[in-house]
Amino acid sequence: MNMLVDGEWRTDAFESTNDDGEFERQTTPFRNRIRDDPDARFQPEAGRYHLYVCYACPWAHRTLLARSLKGLEDVISVDYVDPFRDEGGWQFTPEKAGCTEDSLYGSDYLRELYVEADPDATCRVTVPVLWDKHEETIVNNESAEILRMLDTEFEEFATSDVDLYPEGYQETVDQIIEDIYEPINNGVYRAGFAKSQDAYDEAVTELFEALDHWNETLADQRYLAGDRLTEADICMFTTLVRFDQVYHTHFMCNKQFIHQYDNLGPYLRDLYQTPGVAKTVEMSHIKEHYYTTHPDVTPTRIIAAGPDLDFEAPHDRDELPGDRPAGLVSPQ
Repeated sequence: MNMLVDGEWRTDAFESTNDDGEFERQTTPFRNRIRDDPDARFQPEAGRYHLYVCYACPWAHRTLLARSLKGLEDVISVDYVDPFRDEGGWQFTPEKAGCTEDSLYGSDYLRELYVEADPDATCRVTVPVLWDKHEETIVNNESAEILRMLDTEFEEFATSDVDLYPEGYQETVDQIIEDIYEPINNGVYRAGFAKSQDAYDEAVTELFEALDHWNETLADQRYLAGDRLTEADICMFTTLVRFDQVYHTHFMCNKQFIHQYDNLGPYLRDLYQTPGVAKTVEMSHIKEHYYTTHPDVTPTRIIAAGPDLDFEAPHDRDELPGDRPAGLVSPQ
């Protein structure tokens, strides 16, 4: 797998599986925080920060959802890289629908921004990237931390009063995010990139055991943490919305479709129909990325045709305890 080594781009430097054929995700290196504190190096300001994302990436998708649900579109700018990633890494192709140029520096590849931030960077080049226009550096490239910062540190500038990390729910939200990460969020990758039958079997078993658990949990409550939409739902949504279209087939997570679950299917549609969510989903980018960017998994790069899903179909989840967050208005 490709990465930067001492600031130089290498195409043979990173192995994503261990000796047992198990997929291992590398730790993200930029971990500074924006804090609403006068002594903080990075303080929340309108117009200061910029996101680099890909519509296809579930981790980057988390940050787009927070930006949309909080009403921060005019506060934090964004550029979108190409969903197709070759040996050069994430690239800017503004001529392609849904993609943009690097509006700050005119870079051809995202890796150039990593080197701008750290000329000796040794790491994978991933999205999302939260960039500081003032110091011209990367603040953070860990999706869970960017999600939390956008949710909690920009209240002064948010045009929506949505609170995805509400008091009284925070311990539960943190625990759920931890609980779903390894078997579900990362589990689909552990299955898809497994290099041994044992590694694949373990990942798929844990994945569907977890999905079964949450399907049962959602029988009596509208959201993962109960009656409130939280960051936990954001983290679950970005995996579920991709599941039937790519993970089921491309990553061989094919024991069951999400739309076949009695509760997870309607729950996914409920989240999709939450105002501000649908506009962050670009399924054409999602399918192109997965089917064309992992030649070890799908060497033909043929994009699968289906399934045809209707995320706008009725979900009846509003009959359960809990309402959509205050400040969100249903589209007319």
